[in-house]
Amino acid sequence: MGKKLNWKDIVIRLGLIWFVFTFIVYPNISVITNVFFKNGEFSFSAFERILKSDRAIQSIMNSFKLAFSLIFTVNIVGILITLFTEYFDIKGSKILKLGYMTSLVYGGVVLATGYKFVYGPYGLITKFLQNFNSDLNPNWFIGYGAVLFIMTFAGTANHTLFLTNAIRSVDYHTIEAARNMGAKPFEVFRKIVLPTLKPTLFALTIMVFLSGLSAVAAPMIVGGEEFQTINPMVITFAKMPTSRDLAALLAMFLGVATTILLVVMNKIEKGGNYISVSKTKAPLKKQKIQSPIWNIIAHIVAYLLFLVFVIPITLIIIYSFTDPVAIQTGSISIENLTFANYELFFSNSSAFQPFLVSFGYSLIASVTVTILAVIFARVVRKRKTKFDFLFEYGALLPWLLPSTLLAVSLLFTFNEPQPLILNYVLVGTIFMLLIAYIIVKIPFSYRMVRAVLFSVDDEMEEAARSMGATPFYTMVKVIIPFILPVVLSIIALNLNALLTDYDLSVFLYHPLLQPLGIAIKSAGDETATTNSQALVFVYTVILMIISSAVLSITQRKPKSRSK
Repeated sequence: MGKKLNWKDIVIRLGLIWFVFTFIVYPNISVITNVFFKNGEFSFSAFERILKSDRAIQSIMNSFKLAFSLIFTVNIVGILITLFTEYFDIKGSKILKLGYMTSLVYGGVVLATGYKFVYGPYGLITKFLQNFNSDLNPNWFIGYGAVLFIMTFAGTANHTLFLTNAIRSVDYHTIEAARNMGAKPFEVFRKIVLPTLKPTLFALTIMVFLSGLSAVAAPMIVGGEEFQTINPMVITFAKMPTSRDLAALLAMFLGVATTILLVVMNKIEKGGNYISVSKTKAPLKKQKIQSPIWNIIAHIVAYLLFLVFVIPITLIIIYSFTDPVAIQTGSISIENLTFANYELFFSNSSAFQPFLVSFGYSLIASVTVTILAVIFARVVRKRKTKFDFLFEYGALLPWLLPSTLLAVSLLFTFNEPQPLILNYVLVGTIFMLLIAYIIVKIPFSYRMVRAVLFSVDDEMEEAARSMGATPFYTMVKVIIPFILPVVLSIIALNLNALLTDYDLSVFLYHPLLQPLGIAIKSAGDETATTNSQALVFVYTVILMIISSAVLSITQRKPKSRSK
């Protein structure tokens, strides 16, 4: 601090200020202005219209109902699958873990659409159930129960990653000491293991609640008319220019609820008392369930959950090789297997274009946001002025903004330009969608880059400067090579997450450049052609391969550097 700024430092800081104000601060000011000011006068008309709309009020109630329900269902399933693979001695736990980890390789609109095909009117599960109950409504998989089911088994991915690491940190000597003192297995788990998991469970609970509150794909695809949440209602209102203020107000309500929840949950988490076992002296050994009855029950539950996870992904892979007409009729057999769906994907430009469009959007946004994150983190890390810490808040501000509020704010700010020249419209919508992708990923990217930059030894920079290297040369030749593995991982993770985006794309995409998330959602509609529906499974399989590759690369342990 206190160092003089050269012209490059000034340009960088002015650029960051312009970016934060133009694309994060000003759009939200524009939203507030459009909601609360009509014809230059302060007005509560948007509130009044929301309160008079039964659909809007019901969507708010449904969102909170779903969010609170998911806290119980996701945590119960997530804790169980972690215990079955990491804590209890369950036969075939390695196979079980592979099945449980399938929630990591596909999600969002892809997962919801896949579940709809599997459990929907033409799904194999529905056909199977109708053999036992001929009166079963083919559209039974719809509404609150269907949404809760999908989001429960889609929401355990974080448990698979974070809770697994938490339970592995338990000191086995502590468990042995408790058992030697006569503690029963359940008492050991309740008093020793569970307190260790509490910090992680609090964080996961926050994430689960927020995912339920801001749900989009599952309510839109299987919610039906009876169970719509806030975000699908925001999308409905945003499509009509006369009701965009209602969309903005609902999105603002979601943003306020998210902020309040984060503050409250953080206070609860800080006020909790936990047993610290970070310095593990002995690795955890799996516990054998002594009671034969409970051991059998645990194995049954473990494999039933395994089937719930594995059946959809298995059928999706089979469907990708199945004739489209056979998928509609539910007659899956060896005779109906074909490579025609994959041939259509690779040979037909209209089938391949959504994938190519999404890949282009995602790659440009992922590289750009990572570069921005490096610049933000570098400025905060070096702090040449006493105000540089404010750039951290600028990078993390989008964390408090729901994706729908971000999209609506951009619509208000740029007013979705629609001049007579089509090319200008195309450029405008491409620009807005890229900006939305960049903003929504800046908090995650910044936090990851900031963490690795603080691990860089200052002596490396001092040595480079003592040899006459300029700050730019030091950054390119010393810092970037050191953090490059993490930077590439961030780009890969962002690319993977944005490939199937629907939440932002549905607001800002252009019909001539339809992203993959929009194509998958459209193919899931009843009016879609059989070829389009079959392509969904091809898209899903390819995306799962990409996700698996990204996970394997980013989770791989780095090789030791040579001297």
